[in-house]
Amino acid sequence: MAGPLKDLRVVEFAGIGPAPFCAMLLADMGAEVLRITRPGAKRDAHDILSRGRADWALDLRAGGSAERVLDAIAKADVLIEGFRPGVMERLGLGPAQCHARNPRLVYGRMTGWGQHGPLAHAAGHDINYIAISGALHAIGRAGEAPVPPLNYVGDFGGGAMLLAFGLLAALHEAKASGQGQVVDAAMTDGAALLSAMMYGFKSAGQWSNQRGENMLDGGAHFYDTYACADGKYVAVGAIEPQFYALLRERCGLAEDTAFDAQMDSARWPLLKLRLADVFRTRTRDEWCLLLEGSDACFAPVLDWDEAPRHPHNVARGTFTDVGGVVQPSPAPRFGRTAPVMPPAAVPGGGAALLQRWGVAERAG
Repeated sequence: MAGPLKDLRVVEFAGIGPAPFCAMLLADMGAEVLRITRPGAKRDAHDILSRGRADWALDLRAGGSAERVLDAIAKADVLIEGFRPGVMERLGLGPAQCHARNPRLVYGRMTGWGQHGPLAHAAGHDINYIAISGALHAIGRAGEAPVPPLNYVGDFGGGAMLLAFGLLAALHEAKASGQGQVVDAAMTDGAALLSAMMYGFKSAGQWSNQRGENMLDGGAHFYDTYACADGKYVAVGAIEPQFYALLRERCGLAEDTAFDAQMDSARWPLLKLRLADVFRTRTRDEWCLLLEGSDACFAPVLDWDEAPRHPHNVARGTFTDVGGVVQPSPAPRFGRTAPVMPPAAVPGGGAALLQRWGVAERAG
């Protein structure tokens, strides 16, 4: 496969959510990923997170399995696992065992709570991890309960993407040192890191603990979503004065002095009601004709079916269809080593990939 990571070899232990997404990111960039699955597990064509990898069905608890995996690890650059702390060690595949076979291996560990700490061995999901980071508290409407932002913040942003960043950083360091290391990616850490700007605002007295009352959480009239005449929604984010002025002009509010004090948060609730009345006067498509593509910082709020058909997404190839499954294309874009869309499954599977790596198949 093409891509900037075309010479990278990765062993992935199949799981759910963030670890597979991290492996998908690497495979999207051309890495060869050997995905170890449970015997009898069937690949689901709708499981986008598993694309671009070769599957190797293996019972990790069976005798001799650890040695077979270590043979592959000896040829790999990266390992990705998302089990609870201690599981890989009990399988005979912990960092010590793997580094004994391959000192340059970058060993990626993806968990919610991290490898140590009072909660390290507890069960949890995205909503729990972002709850203790402060991020969940900040998301939602004023006077209402916090709203789970799907599992973007913990699993994918604070988890998988931070693990991918850590793996590539460790690989860079290993080029000079010749030594691999463990990358401990905890979603609690990652969600907190994603909140760095907000913690900075809070420290400067520019962010309230009350959700729905701040500039970027729906508190401001110029940074929110609004219903249109047809019940569909639009999103506006006109923060800068010149963009705010254009939004006012296009909405017929340029001469309305009530909107002059843009940053007076005491006026925001009333101005939100006023702006809501304005947006209800036209359909979403009518507002798109008036505002989309301008500097008013405007966009229609599209659903899962509409987004792949939006002209901008079509022009950039943001989405693609693989075997009838519409899915996001690899990102970001590269000027010289552009990756190609990975197949749902690598032809030949794990056996072919192991052969390319020069790993002999053991009996059993």
